[in-house]
Amino acid sequence: MILLVRKPAKLKVIPLGGLNEIGKNMTAIEYKDEIIVIDCGLSFPEDEMLGIDIVIPDITYLLKNRDKVKGIFLTHGHEDHIGALPYVLKKLNVPIYGTKLTIGLVEVKLKEHKLNNVKLNRVKPKDKISLNFMEVEFIKATHSIPDACSIAIHTELGTIFHTGDFKVDYTPIDGDVMDFHRIAELGKKGVLLMLADSTNVERSGYAMSERTVGSSLDDIFSNAKRRIIVATFASNIHRVQQIINAAYKYNKKIAVSGRSMVNVVNVASDLGYLTLPEDILIDLNEINNYSHDELVIITTGSQGEPMSALSRMAASEHRKMEIEPGDLVVISAHAIPGNEKTVSKVINQLFEKGAEVIYDDLADIHVSGHACQEELKLMHRLVNPKYFIPVHGEYRHLKQHAELAASLGMPKQNIFTITTGSVVEFDRNSARVAGHVPSGNILVDGLGVGDVGNIVLRDRKHLSEDGLMVVVVTIAKENGKVISGPDIISRGFVYVRESEDLIEKAKVVVREALTQCENRQIREWAYLKNAIKDELKNYLYERTKRNPMILPIIMEV
Repeated sequence: MILLVRKPAKLKVIPLGGLNEIGKNMTAIEYKDEIIVIDCGLSFPEDEMLGIDIVIPDITYLLKNRDKVKGIFLTHGHEDHIGALPYVLKKLNVPIYGTKLTIGLVEVKLKEHKLNNVKLNRVKPKDKISLNFMEVEFIKATHSIPDACSIAIHTELGTIFHTGDFKVDYTPIDGDVMDFHRIAELGKKGVLLMLADSTNVERSGYAMSERTVGSSLDDIFSNAKRRIIVATFASNIHRVQQIINAAYKYNKKIAVSGRSMVNVVNVASDLGYLTLPEDILIDLNEINNYSHDELVIITTGSQGEPMSALSRMAASEHRKMEIEPGDLVVISAHAIPGNEKTVSKVINQLFEKGAEVIYDDLADIHVSGHACQEELKLMHRLVNPKYFIPVHGEYRHLKQHAELAASLGMPKQNIFTITTGSVVEFDRNSARVAGHVPSGNILVDGLGVGDVGNIVLRDRKHLSEDGLMVVVVTIAKENGKVISGPDIISRGFVYVRESEDLIEKAKVVVREALTQCENRQIREWAYLKNAIKDELKNYLYERTKRNPMILPIIMEV
């Protein structure tokens, strides 16, 4: 008689985004026949991703195991944690779990994408969702948006604690403090693995409380003699509330500009997360009915995004308002790494229009929503995990967070600094990196999801750097002789009217290449096109030291 011994099930943690990058946060937890997903975020394109709107995670692994996926559990409502949902849900329609505000923001997104059949589940901190082999617990956290949570996943092998994005704020605007008691309780019982936010690991000390911004705004509003325009992140509802409070204190009306800002203000006020005094809010179309010293405009564009409301104001392209001399513009945000140039450009344009501009170098008008070193140390001490994976950051952030954990006494072999797509397997006594799953960037361009890849981006880069030259030739079907052409069209390479000599000689080079093919009785289009490309490329580089994209078009009659 042969006894079959079943191998004990492994607990797998698979980050699908948010490692070695800022944004696109997504992590899969797999145990036995169940997978849960924590967050489903997007990131914004890098400079070389020409024409791309947003970047979302590759969910190939989830699609291959769709029967195992039991739901997506959201830590909070920022774009880098919920922004990919409309795209993912079109391929993988699973239940969504999140707090009231988070689900409210998700509903707006799904409505825009005409997704009506998604099962949305509102939860509260301390709620537990029981599956067959896992139990998912939501734990109150503080961040720069209300209703943020950490998530604990309880299994037979142990508990996984995912901090989500967090900061330690003892005096939050809504008075709802992080649940330190529950976190410490989990730590006392024993936590197998912690995944923790690494965004601010380079900053020493503590992140300041959001309330410090309120006093700075109060000082600014009390001294303002003209119209005040405040740019901030649409999702920073606590910041928006403090702007509203300051405006009310100094008897000013508020108008909101920017689609995302309007959406968030509407959702947050409907759900009770924003307190709006009666009649304080006016439509942007009504601002001309009030004197400038009565007005506060809350707008998007704190990162200098080209299509944002503040950028359009700075460039005189906003349809409803103009920046005027004496306007006070407050940019209440730090520039995200990579956005410094666009923010600086907007600030310069605002100064040129005669506005006074206050930004984070000049006043305490922004505090981070992410934990600095001392707060991270507190979290490590409270949770006291056996294993640790730093998440949510570029490689330098993950590396430094790993070093911070080691400095607190964690064995280095228990710290996993991994990449997106890595599979880390756990059992009761050990952990190891056990391979990779498909992962990476899925690029969204307009309505196309994933149809733009590296080859298309390479062509776009080529076009943007060197331009395009189109060669049009008509040949006879019966003998392959050139009937007309070559005609040459240039875009982004040279201006034809000012480079007639270059273009004429380029035509000669093309004719000679075609004549050689004709003499050798070569009529295959692919060969003819390659001959044109090769000869013309060599000629143009010799003359200009540039390599435009060459596109031969052959017509046969």
